[in-house]
Amino acid sequence: MTKLRLGVNIDHVATVRNARGASYPDPVRAAEMALAAGADGITAHLREDRRHISDADIDALAAITRRRGRPLNLEMAVTPEMEAIALAHLPHAACLVPERREEVTTEGGLDVARGHNAIKPLIGRLSAAGIRVSCFIDADLDQVAAAASAGTAVVELHTGAYCDAVRERSPEAAVLLDKLRNAAREAAALGLEVHAGHGIDYETVKPVAAIPEVMELNIGHFLIGEAIFIGLGPAIQRMRALMDEARSVRAA
Repeated sequence: MTKLRLGVNIDHVATVRNARGASYPDPVRAAEMALAAGADGITAHLREDRRHISDADIDALAAITRRRGRPLNLEMAVTPEMEAIALAHLPHAACLVPERREEVTTEGGLDVARGHNAIKPLIGRLSAAGIRVSCFIDADLDQVAAAASAGTAVVELHTGAYCDAVRERSPEAAVLLDKLRNAAREAAALGLEVHAGHGIDYETVKPVAAIPEVMELNIGHFLIGEAIFIGLGPAIQRMRALMDEARSVRAA
């Protein structure tokens, strides 16, 4: 079975930095440490309100990932401002996400079906510039179909509801995991590469990693939090080991 890639989101290193209005801790240093620890790429979300990652961070992350030959995945809203930034930096990938100023974190998937008329042309322009575009969507078959119709190469399935249900010991967790499996299967059947992310921790990673169609996990908040206790390198290495274990059991 194909090795499952790990993208590490370093947004919340910038959150800690910005809480003091200082230059430390540096998310670019965190990105370098993540790559050294086994991350396959770096993810960063440049929000409209710049609450964590800044434009200068994107400048520096684009430079170091290009120098290291590793992908930068720019999470971005569907806006002219973010399109211009993506086209200026030409990251390896851009993940289109919903964004509301009042939300603490991304609360759900992008409604590609409803926003199709704006999303499809944007995907076309980014793709024409050589950027690999993904859409962050809920595990909903209609959204999978809409993403395929819009021309995206990748869908990233929102795993937040499933992860919350596991932590709450809700019987709904099994249903939500089945929805993730079904959406991944349908996306792959439509020729899309499948990624997954949001809310994943050590407890929830293995069932998601075992979904054979999933090629990449993007994990951030938990790893940055765990780094406080055990260090960023060991936190990433443990996550990598759990992912590999789930994949090897599935292959067996």
